Amino acid sequence: MSLADDLKAPLRNADRFFIGGKWVEPSSDSTIEVTDSTTEELFFRVAEAQAPDMSRAVGAAREAFDEGPWPRLTHAQRAEYLRAIAAGLRERTADIGQIWPRESGVLHAIARGGGKNAARTFEFYAGLADTYPFEEPAQPTVGEFGLLVREPVGVVGAIIPWNAPMSLITYKIAPALLAGCTVVLKCSPEAPGEGYLVAEIAEAVGLPAGVLNVVTADREVSELLVRDPRVDKITFTGSTAAGRRIASLCGERIARCTLELGGKSAAVILDDADLAAAAGTLSSAECFLSGQVCSSLTRIVVTRNRHDELVEALAGTFSQVRVGDPFDERTQMGPLAARRQRDRVEGYIAKGIADGAVLATGGGRPADLDRGWFIEPTVFGNVDNSSTIAQEEIFGPVLTVIPADDEAHAVALANDTVYGLNASVFTPDLDRARAVARQLRSGTVGHNAMRTDFGIAFGGFKQSGIGREGGLEGLLPFLETKTVILDGRPADYA
Repeated sequence: MSLADDLKAPLRNADRFFIGGKWVEPSSDSTIEVTDSTTEELFFRVAEAQAPDMSRAVGAAREAFDEGPWPRLTHAQRAEYLRAIAAGLRERTADIGQIWPRESGVLHAIARGGGKNAARTFEFYAGLADTYPFEEPAQPTVGEFGLLVREPVGVVGAIIPWNAPMSLITYKIAPALLAGCTVVLKCSPEAPGEGYLVAEIAEAVGLPAGVLNVVTADREVSELLVRDPRVDKITFTGSTAAGRRIASLCGERIARCTLELGGKSAAVILDDADLAAAAGTLSSAECFLSGQVCSSLTRIVVTRNRHDELVEALAGTFSQVRVGDPFDERTQMGPLAARRQRDRVEGYIAKGIADGAVLATGGGRPADLDRGWFIEPTVFGNVDNSSTIAQEEIFGPVLTVIPADDEAHAVALANDTVYGLNASVFTPDLDRARAVARQLRSGTVGHNAMRTDFGIAFGGFKQSGIGREGGLEGLLPFLETKTVILDGRPADYA
């Protein structure tokens, strides 16, 4: 029986890999089952890459970069392919709306916009073909004429997590392709569907062979991608623990890497903030992807004299969240992505209780949902900032409220973490918000909301990563800078 016989996902080639511009047979019969996070039923099966498959994908990308047309096209020519991919994403937006909720638990109301959002990102990077200075004159201290040239870094290994695959695929491969790189896209075993969908679009638009290669693999085979000397750069989104391993392997061979890692982000509630509004905003934000977001504001820091009031407000708003089927328009929060993810979150909740934090609401499974990886929205109060639930990334809908002595202490507590991905300041005073924001050691700081902006740049301080994604900053990691010094001016600079 072909894997396609029991395929429920809107994909045509999940039993193969997209390598060298073709759908190729895997080297083994090994497969991965992708489970619907709401029903716990089989969604589809996908071929699992082994060492020969990964090597074949890397070889195709290497050949496409060294010998193929892609790096030798103009940026404008490559931009036309990006625009074609954008059009393909818009055409497949309904399919994305089916795949993402079933794999990861996001609401269908959000997922159905994923294709359009991804398309806009491809179009943004296509637009840089006309505006970014990939080559510009420079006055050398020796010689007559200098050029500062920005060229593609080479073969890129892009490793994608399971929580928001399409968005993360887009912010990696769109700038990489514009730069002239070739890519091996390694999909997550829990959520490979969007990667395969992008491969189908790449095939449909006639992307040159080997420019984009798509495989799904678990950790051991994924590490072969990181180790392979034919790969010039790794771009990774995932846990800080995995990021440390990737950085160490890249360091062994001085490979370039961009790492978008974990977070334990703080919301600093100043003494003039509207607590009811803050509670509503924080509860609503944490519903997105059931809290399975690295930038979630899960550490709520507030002065002691307002602590109890905020905990009560959060418990009131978060406990009212409607948890259920992500395809039901009434649902406000769906399931977690997998059984092991729910087990992880439940383990942290148990640890919080054991360590003496006050469970204000939640902590269990919804009583009316006997299938699916659901967890109740959970709030802890009186959390010690040194405790496990205050310091480690839970990756679920669990808020921890931490009391502070005053504003300075709140800032110190917010910064007292190995992470530095996101933060927010809650106050009606713009100048005060800006002043506190500048004191927070975080890649992004929002105001009165959970805010990140990939149109500007996204990434973290400290152990939240290396480099930035999104916007113009997200193009730079896929470029190498070359200095050219000539004895005179070329004709087009005369």
